[in-house]
Amino acid sequence: MNEHLSQKIFPTTQLEDADGEGHNSSLNPTMGEIISKRFSRRNFLQGSLAVAAITATVSPVALMTAEKARANGASAFSFPEVEAGVDANHHVAEGYNADVLLRWGDALFPDSPAFDPAKQTAEAQRRQFGYNNDYVGFIPLEGSSTHGLLVVNHEYTNPHLMFPGIVKIVDGKISQDKLSKEQVDVEMAAHGGTIVEIRKVDGKWQVVPEGSHNRRITATTEMQLTGPVAGHDRVKTSADTTGTRVIGTLNNCAGGVTPWGTYIMAEENFHGYFSGELPEGHKEAANYKRYGVPEGSYEWGNYYDRFDLSKEPNEPNRFGWIVEVDVMDPTATPKKRTALGRTKHEGAASIVSKDGRVVFYLGDDERFDYVYKFVTSGTLNATDRAANLDLLDEGTLYVAKFAEDGTFQWLPLVFGQGPLTAENGFASQADVLIETRRAADMLGATKMDRPEDIEPNAVNGKVYVMLTNNSKRKADQVDAANPRAENAFGHIIEITEEGGDFAATSGKWEVLLKCGDPTVAEVGATFSTETSKNGWFGMPDNCAVDSAGRLWVSTDGNNNKATGRTDGLWAVDTEGDARATSRLFFRVPVGAELCGPLFAPDDETAFVAVQHPGDGGDDWAGHGRPSYYEDLSTRWPDFKDDMPVRPSVLAITKIGGGKIGV
Repeated sequence: MNEHLSQKIFPTTQLEDADGEGHNSSLNPTMGEIISKRFSRRNFLQGSLAVAAITATVSPVALMTAEKARANGASAFSFPEVEAGVDANHHVAEGYNADVLLRWGDALFPDSPAFDPAKQTAEAQRRQFGYNNDYVGFIPLEGSSTHGLLVVNHEYTNPHLMFPGIVKIVDGKISQDKLSKEQVDVEMAAHGGTIVEIRKVDGKWQVVPEGSHNRRITATTEMQLTGPVAGHDRVKTSADTTGTRVIGTLNNCAGGVTPWGTYIMAEENFHGYFSGELPEGHKEAANYKRYGVPEGSYEWGNYYDRFDLSKEPNEPNRFGWIVEVDVMDPTATPKKRTALGRTKHEGAASIVSKDGRVVFYLGDDERFDYVYKFVTSGTLNATDRAANLDLLDEGTLYVAKFAEDGTFQWLPLVFGQGPLTAENGFASQADVLIETRRAADMLGATKMDRPEDIEPNAVNGKVYVMLTNNSKRKADQVDAANPRAENAFGHIIEITEEGGDFAATSGKWEVLLKCGDPTVAEVGATFSTETSKNGWFGMPDNCAVDSAGRLWVSTDGNNNKATGRTDGLWAVDTEGDARATSRLFFRVPVGAELCGPLFAPDDETAFVAVQHPGDGGDDWAGHGRPSYYEDLSTRWPDFKDDMPVRPSVLAITKIGGGKIGV
């Protein structure tokens, strides 16, 4: 059975693939068209952008090795490269350990029940590590690099990998049974996030089950809507006539940790949870079409009215937000910060600007959608944490418009400015934020090739934008200087804000990498000639910048059929003669993607999240069969006959200690 057919049978797999036509029907230019016009005049590898001074404080010790390498024109990385490939296990560079720290179902509290995949309950799952770990963050306790709170998003669930007995094969035809209410309740409990205390003991990380901050957040945790949308009629439901209380968060992809130490959960593909039909002529019809609602990958609407549009037509407007959690108070109500807009958020990485305002970079993860940033109105108070706890309720949301000459502008999404007026259907800032995508359409933002993680670099002043792919871009949108029709492998853009100020409203942009196999001419990849056969990759998704300013890129979709290799973590040089050189550091088991990644403050640990291992319509031997609970392509990480495949977070450390990658 081919993978495409398998994905139709297993709908949550199809939802996360995000390979639809896209929902942006605006006439705004695509990033591919802009790159094409710009670089038809010159080679994009020539030249570099000036680096201006920035306000972030960087440890000189942390920079020494990388700076020395850059001064010599050499790579900032030195580790034995992993061989690319596909099999049932994970692989890390020689000289390193990759230890499983947390698996789906692991205990988080002293009273957590043991994981029993054959007898799952929602009650048990709420006391255990959730499913499909994505974003990983670390919040030090008392400034320590070896003791802190690990925060992890649980993006979505794969019932065909989770539950025994639901996949049937009769006369060679495969099908998936409908889920029971009890199984849906387990799915809801497996969504959300985990906050758990961890400590490094004798070089190994371990969970502290009795940690006073430990907490599970799920699709049934009560949350508060704050900011301009709170209380608006468009977010009121029969269960919440105030428009201020929401039950749960879902599809939390990448995220962030704020400079004041709170945990950010970014709601992404919320459209997949809704089913049913709006009442005829309902005013939200056009709004929901722009977001792909309803998509119906989940069966929650069979048991809960709030996921059925015919019964609760306003409920989708209560999802697609940035959620902030105060990790220091395990009883605190998580807050959906509506000032940051409603999109399919990939993440929310932040940095402090020159004047003390805090800047968040936001990708809308769909083909032909946009890159955003949010700048707080208030400034960071470095000596009073409590003073920062509502900073995200006031500020300006911007969307990016890239020009052919290598410049760009951040366009403000502010009611009353430009076309964002009553004449165009916006009665208030709340309307602008509820319909963030339509507002960005009207401003003429640049249609991008599936924006995912966006990370600012405090060391060199750049910002890195991961663009995973866009297989729907047509040939008439490119030319010989940009041969990326049906862009299957994605690219990475590097931007520099004007004056080195992350709060600036303009700047310059450059392509760091066009991804894919550089030995295939028609792919048009642009890795340096120093990149080995193992070092190239496709489908950049998440990324991390370590304390030395080095870029690490993880992938999603870099599967064996497209590339002959699994997803993984690559180290990418961004400076000097080694610029655009990449090398493979870690690779995941068959069917998985690599999420996270995250470096401890001392760079001596890299945390990575292995998501949906064993998913997809093939196994590592290429037999072309679907993978499901009873017949898995891998039983990673336990490799026990009575245990299913289990998404997990790993801690990578250097044997004998030391900084990662050097």
